Amino acid sequence: MASFILRKAQPNDVPDILRLIKELAKFEDMEDKVMLSEKECAVIAFAMYYFTYDPWIGKLLYLEDFYVMGEYRGLGIGSQILKVLSEVSVKTGCSSMHFIVAENNTESIEFYKRRGAADLSSEEGWRLFEIEKEALLKMTTK
Repeated sequence: MASFILRKAQPNDVPDILRLIKELAKFEDMEDKVMLSEKECAVIAFAMYYFTYDPWIGKLLYLEDFYVMGEYRGLGIGSQILKVLSEVSVKTGCSSMHFIVAENNTESIEFYKRRGAADLSSEEGWRLFEIEKEALLKMTTK
């Protein structure tokens, strides 16, 4: 077995982490899965997504992160990004697009609902779960 050191990343590791993220994106053929929106050469919005598969519904696009800077909201930037992501979903044979929105983010919830999104937690009874560190540690000692 190869010998290696496993350690916590430090701030000076950021260039290497970015290099590895780029390598991973290339390896998984996902180099174009981050979209940015610019105004006057400044990045003002981004969306990060990937494809996944659910045995019940098939291939889907998972929207991991989506953010428009506050002063640029309401200008159609988010709508345009979501339109492009919808086009990507359809062109690649996805059955749907999934994402998580914080319960208190009512502005985003309404944004998505106006565009046809269904709140699965209320409509289908699905809930997001998390196993926190303490419980993970407890399971590892059993």
